[in-house]
Amino acid sequence: MNEQVLSRRPERKGDKSTIGLDSGRAGRIVGRTVMWLFLLVTAALTVFPLLMTLSGSLKTGAEMMTGGSLLPAKMQFSNYAEAWRQANFARYTWNSAFISIIATIGSLLVASMAAYVVDRRQFPGKAIFVTTQASLMFISVGAIVLRPQFDLMVVLNLNTTLWGVILILISAHSSTFFLLLGFFKAIPRELDEAAMVDGSGFMRTFFLIVLPLLTPGLGVAGLFEFRHAWNQYILPLVFTMTNPELQPLTVGLANLRYGSSAAMQIHLMMAGACLSILPMLLVYILANKSFIQVTSGSVKG
Repeated sequence: MNEQVLSRRPERKGDKSTIGLDSGRAGRIVGRTVMWLFLLVTAALTVFPLLMTLSGSLKTGAEMMTGGSLLPAKMQFSNYAEAWRQANFARYTWNSAFISIIATIGSLLVASMAAYVVDRRQFPGKAIFVTTQASLMFISVGAIVLRPQFDLMVVLNLNTTLWGVILILISAHSSTFFLLLGFFKAIPRELDEAAMVDGSGFMRTFFLIVLPLLTPGLGVAGLFEFRHAWNQYILPLVFTMTNPELQPLTVGLANLRYGSSAAMQIHLMMAGACLSILPMLLVYILANKSFIQVTSGSVKG
């Protein structure tokens, strides 16, 4: 009799554990379902404006004004050629590329040097410097500082060139500074000490030993900086009002809004917007390897 009772007890415990496993499995299924629904909704909200822009770029002006259907009745690929011609795309694209490339290189150089010194050295005012960088990153004053910035460039005789815009963009490197500071903290200090023992100076150690190890971080930060500079509108608009030949692509696209007969040309603006996305896609493809390295490193850690 006792043996029968003892033999039944594991079955009762097994039944409870099975119920617990089933409820846990159901909870995981519900959690994954909610997560995938959230991701699908987020992806739809992100992709839908791009699809609308692509569809509008292939419509006629009358279709855009009436707004009859989502898809164009007949694809107007000539909109791209017309947008390229009217917006002086070759010139404006060169201006945007010049601003974005120089500003990205300058920001990465300044921010990486500042982050290296802050991480490796102690100096008076270090806490004040870091606090100032943080305040510039989290407090956005926007268009309020446009007038002081323009007045400063007037004093430096840079208000009629693109170098004034580039210098202002390089100075706004706070987010890049903190991003690279995190990467520097992951690089062992023993490398610096070994280089110093071998007779390498501080700057030589930075450029020849530490900076090559920062390649993934530079790729990620460079993509963000390039995107920020490429999408600028208000700042280059203020500096290029008197010299349209220096206008970047974002400012040039706005000129497509109205044609010579004062008619709205939204379809041409959308065609130009699609063309302006291509350089950003190229930069992302080039920096994609850095994203993969950063992601794989975070997973391994």
